[in-house]
Amino acid sequence: MSDYKAIVIGGGPAGLAAALAAANEGAKVLMIEREARLGGILKQCVHDGFGVIRFGEKLSGCEYAQRFINGVKQNANIEVRLQTFVIQIEKTEEFRITATSARGIEVFTAENLVLANGCRERTARQVNIHGTRPAGVMTAGVAQNYVNLQGALPTKRCVILGSGDIGLIMARRLTLEGAQVVGVYEAKSTPSGLTRNISQCLTDFNIPLHLSKTVKRVFGNNRVEAVEICDVNDKMEYIDGTEEIIACDALIISVGLIPENELAESLHIQIDPRTKGPLVDQNMMTSLDGVYSVGNALHVHDLVDYVSETAEIAGKALTQPKKQREWTDIQHNGFLYLVPQKLDLAALADKTVFYFRTAIPLASAILKASVDGEVVFTKKYAHLKPPEMEKVEVPLQLQQGQKVVFSLEDGEVR
Repeated sequence: MSDYKAIVIGGGPAGLAAALAAANEGAKVLMIEREARLGGILKQCVHDGFGVIRFGEKLSGCEYAQRFINGVKQNANIEVRLQTFVIQIEKTEEFRITATSARGIEVFTAENLVLANGCRERTARQVNIHGTRPAGVMTAGVAQNYVNLQGALPTKRCVILGSGDIGLIMARRLTLEGAQVVGVYEAKSTPSGLTRNISQCLTDFNIPLHLSKTVKRVFGNNRVEAVEICDVNDKMEYIDGTEEIIACDALIISVGLIPENELAESLHIQIDPRTKGPLVDQNMMTSLDGVYSVGNALHVHDLVDYVSETAEIAGKALTQPKKQREWTDIQHNGFLYLVPQKLDLAALADKTVFYFRTAIPLASAILKASVDGEVVFTKKYAHLKPPEMEKVEVPLQLQQGQKVVFSLEDGEVR
C-alpha cells in the first residue's frame, strides 16, 4: 500500500487548501514545502484585500494564510515536511517521490499527487533590458521580501517597470516607507494590474503611470545610477528619438508571472501554451491520472480566494473512487484562456466552474456555451479586461461525442 493517499507539493495557499480538503474527507496527506515556514508568498503580503470572497472580510495575506495553517496543524491526517526539496518523481502503479532535506534522502509513495508549486516572476533578462548588471535591479517580489520580511529598504529613488499587481502594491509600500517612486512604466497601451490597485496604489499616492513606455537600458557599475526610458509602438518596437534618462538607484521589475511546472513537465503532462500550466478537467486532474494541478501552478490568479477554491476542488476529488475518465475537449473563441480546458464526462456535476480571461478589453460582452451548436447558457458582462480573471458556473449535460464551444462576444448594441 502507498504511504499516503496524496502528496501535496507546495505549502502556499493552494497546497494548504488542497491538503485540508483531502484530509477533511479522511485521506492521509503529506505536504512537502521547500521553505522553513508554511504560507508561500502570503508570508510577505502585509497589505489587506485577501479573503473578501471567502471570509467576507479584508485580511492581510499573513492572516489569510494563518487560518489555513491553523487548520493544517490541528488535522491529524496531515503530515508536513519543511525545508524539503523534491528531486525526482516516478510513476508506476503509484507515485514515488524522492526528496532531500536535513534528514537525508527519503522516498515517499502516494496514490495521488497535487502540484501546488505556485509561480515565479519574470526577470529583467527575460524582457531584454540592455546594459550593465549592477546591484539594484530586482523583481517586485524580491523588493517586497526585503521590506516586509527583512525590514530593509532596498531603494531611495526607484523606477518600476511593468504594471503588474505586485509592482503596483510595492509602489505604494515603498512610498509609505519613505522611498521615491519616480513612476510606473508599462510597455502595453493598457495597465496589467487590477483597477482597484491602480486607484489605491498609484492614484491615491500621486505616482504617475506611463503607458506604451519601457526601460531600454540600465546604467551603473556597482549600483544602478540611471535607466533609459523609451516609447514603444504596438509591436513593442522602440521609437527612436523618445529616449529619456532617469536617475535612480533601483529598477524594480513587475512584468508578469510564470507557473512553476518543471515537475509537471518531468512527468510529460500536457501543458496549455496559453496559461503555461497543465491542461486539466473540472476536477483539476491533469492529463496524467492521479496528478492534480492547483493554484498559480495551474494558471496565474488575481485573488487568493480562487486559488484556495481550485485547490479544494482537487483535494475533494482525489478522495473519490477512481473511474475511467471520458475526456472531451472544450473549444473557445474570444478568450485569452479558459480553465478547465477539458471535461471528464464520467464525473460531470450539475454545474461546472470555469475561470477565464478575455482576450481583449470589452465594455460589454456576452458569454455563450453551446453543445452541438445549441446555446445552453448565456451570461452578460460589463467592462471585461484581460488583467481581471472571471469565474462562472455553467450547467452542462453532455454525452460522448458532443461538441462543446464557449464564445465571448461583444455585447454592445449598435
